[in-house]
Amino acid sequence: MAATLHDVARLAGVSIKTVSNVVNEHPNVRPQTRQRVQAAIAELDYQPNLSARNLRSGRSGVIGLVVPELSLSYFAQLADAVIARAEHHGLIVQIEQTGGDRERELGVLSSPRTRNADGLIFSPLGMEQSDAALLAVPYPLVLLGERIFGGPVDHVTMRNVEAAHAATRTLLESGRRRVALVGAHPGEVMGSAALRLNGYRAALDEAGVDYDPALVESAGLWHQAQGAEAVRRLLASGTTFDAVFAMNDALALGVMRALHQEQVRIPDDVAVVGFDNIDEGQYAMPSLTTVDPGRGEIARQAVDLLVERIARRGDAIEPREVRVDFSVLRRESA
Repeated sequence: MAATLHDVARLAGVSIKTVSNVVNEHPNVRPQTRQRVQAAIAELDYQPNLSARNLRSGRSGVIGLVVPELSLSYFAQLADAVIARAEHHGLIVQIEQTGGDRERELGVLSSPRTRNADGLIFSPLGMEQSDAALLAVPYPLVLLGERIFGGPVDHVTMRNVEAAHAATRTLLESGRRRVALVGAHPGEVMGSAALRLNGYRAALDEAGVDYDPALVESAGLWHQAQGAEAVRRLLASGTTFDAVFAMNDALALGVMRALHQEQVRIPDDVAVVGFDNIDEGQYAMPSLTTVDPGRGEIARQAVDLLVERIARRGDAIEPREVRVDFSVLRRESA
């Protein structure tokens, strides 16, 4: 038979109320008493009734995570990191994917399922800066990504411009001068593609290398197939290049596959750098040089900010923006 609150109180020699205070992490418990109760909980293998506790607190113990697509390794691995951090806080994560469609993103924000969660971590792709006011929802929300800045909610993002600058500089410092860019979104003003393009151009300017639009290839989706198609277009155009900065690792893996098929040696003929540090890059042949944008820290900061918002719901706290650090991981492809 499972141990009860009464059993723990009897073994620890305290009241049921004291055991409840320890289980619910109430601060006004003497350290010696807390240790005695925790020892009794461990000895009896007592499992608190989370449903009852959540009912009393008015919370579900569930947070939401909304991402564009789990088929992209970056978002799958981000979700894994969010789940791990949420478990640290005793929370369950409910995941939704939107396909990057603006209407679906707006639908998630107003969904009853979302409102039943204690809070939401939201990574939009279809929404734009003009939609910032729509983030003023009646529940705790933490924004991820680069589509909206200066909104009414906490925002955790990566240093896209600086990281793309560092990735491009890595190629330039190795002697490359014809650095192609794969993954551009023509006309985009705000978003990962626009910010990484800015970083790429800044690195070229710093090195005294002229910007050549012929070296910039677009890719609507950032999947491996689009990376392969983009570099094949470059090769077919006759444009010379000795390096590729792909705007994410999936594109970079597609680029490497197409170069292999065309018998272009990596990195001898063309060096390749990606962005995201997904697991697959370590096991590519050659292994992929990439930017680690701080995915684990993004997850940690997002969950911790959301937990604070949930705990202090109703308090007036100004929206905060957190930009996590990045690093360039040198491997065999550059």
